[in-house]
This record gives sequence, structure tokens and C-alpha cells, in this order.
Amino acid sequence: MKLKSSHVCATKTLCPFMAALHRTVSRVCFLVYEYVPNGTVGDHLHGDLVKPGSLTWPIRMKIAIETASALAYLHASDIIHRDVKTNNILLDNNFCVKVADFGLSRLFPVDVTHVSTAPQGSPGYVDPEYYQCYQLTDRSDVYSFGVVLIELIASMPAVDLNRHRHEINLANLAVNRIKKGAFEELVDPLLGYQSDEEVKRMTTAVAELAFLCLQQNKEVRPPMDVVLEELKRIESGEWKLEDVIEEKDNIDELQSMQRPQSPPDCDDLALLKHIRVPSSPISVTAKWVSTHTTPNVSS
Repeated sequence: MKLKSSHVCATKTLCPFMAALHRTVSRVCFLVYEYVPNGTVGDHLHGDLVKPGSLTWPIRMKIAIETASALAYLHASDIIHRDVKTNNILLDNNFCVKVADFGLSRLFPVDVTHVSTAPQGSPGYVDPEYYQCYQLTDRSDVYSFGVVLIELIASMPAVDLNRHRHEINLANLAVNRIKKGAFEELVDPLLGYQSDEEVKRMTTAVAELAFLCLQQNKEVRPPMDVVLEELKRIESGEWKLEDVIEEKDNIDELQSMQRPQSPPDCDDLALLKHIRVPSSPISVTAKWVSTHTTPNVSS
């Protein structure tokens, strides 16, 4: 699959003025970036730029696909972002995505299964398995992207201390709602979930895909290129949860994730009741002490 890099916020060539300035200042380098004027996805979902009705579902779906495209490109280039969140997804005036802030990103060597490093990231987005085992993989980004997908559906922040203590993390809240089939409690009512069957179909499917991304076991999470393709299939109306499950290599483990009988009025929901998803840590300020090491691959 040929990936595009246009949604990764890249460094631009120095303009003549900055180049001249660079020559006059000894040992000082300047990075000039493309100006992205429309704030972040987080600003538009639950921040200072919230405007009812401005971030319609088609725009949110476009954001999800373009963000997945950027992350798939990074992973194909052996780079793990490590801080995927809505505040690091910039928007231009046409709501086109630029994934930014590579301060925590890591190059992922092709000959290793993981990088052993002290967990870093933003509260609510950190992969719980990475948090527990200190093993960073590309599936850590997949977990964080699952939280982003839920934010796009719910317009809720990843962490909210005003929510019930078991649902401070949006990932926990979403998993609980999906298991109960309570989509009306999860989807932003302004998106038209109750009145638009197409919105209902797509938000349900995106939530099912996000649920797979939010699994504790990284081996169960789909890789980013698969997530991208599934989002495109959801947009086109071709997506089924079972198709994603069939694509996974670990068939034995996935048998426990088969869709059970749905309750009345929830025919389109995947209630994966046998999988327990723990919290992403709500704080990354606790003392991180790694007892795991990988030779020549450490932070």
C-alpha cells in the first residue's frame, strides 16, 4: 500500500530572511514550519474553538482517516509518535490534518519486537500495556489513536476529573457504553445519531474499531495500516467487524472476541463482553522505574 506523507507536519526550507539571519548568528539553527491556522482537533471538540454544528460527522471522519494516514506513514518509516492526542492534530482552514509534536517520538529498529523505555505520553492516551511493561511498540500509538476516535465520536476530553471515578478516562467510559450498547450515551447528540441512519451506522462502526484499538493486549490491536483501511471501508459502507477479526494472525486469542447475540435495538453493535480494558494512566507524573531492558534499544 502506498502511503502519503502530506498529513505529517514537516520542516520547511529556510526562507531567505531566516537564512540570512541564520548566517549572522553563530551556531544557531532555526526550524521554519508550515503555518496551520485553525487550531487543534481538541480545540474544536472541547476547547476554545467549539462551535455547535461546525465539526460535522463527515469532517470528523475525514480527520480520522487523515490522522490514520499520517500515523501509518510514520510506522512504515519505523517511527513511533508516542504522543498521539487531539491536541497534537493540527487543522488548516479546510480542516485538513497535520500531525505534529514529535518531541517524544522514537525510531523503531526493524530487528526488534519492542523498545524498552520509561513510559511517556499524555494522561488518558498512554497504552496501559506500555505503562505496565515498559515495552513501546507501534501498537502503543494504535491505543492512543483509539482514544482519539472516541473523542471524535463523543466530543469529550480524554480525561475529565468531573466524571465518575471509574470513567475519568474516556477509554473506560467508552468501553463501558459499548458493552452495554448505550451508544446514545456516548455519541455527541449534535452529530445526529438518533435522526440520521448513516451517522448511526458510521459512528457505531468507528466505535467498534476503536474498541479493537483499545484492547489491553497489544497483539489484539490491529496495526495502523489496517486501521486506516478499515476507516476507509467504514466511510464507503463496506465495513464489518468480523472482517477485521478474520485478518488477525492470532486466531485462537481472537475467538473470545466474536460478536455475541445483540440485545434488542442494538443489531449493529459489537458487544465484546469478555475483554477487560484497563485504564490508561490518568497521570504520568508518578515515578517511572523500568526493570526491563533490551540491549542497545533503550531511552
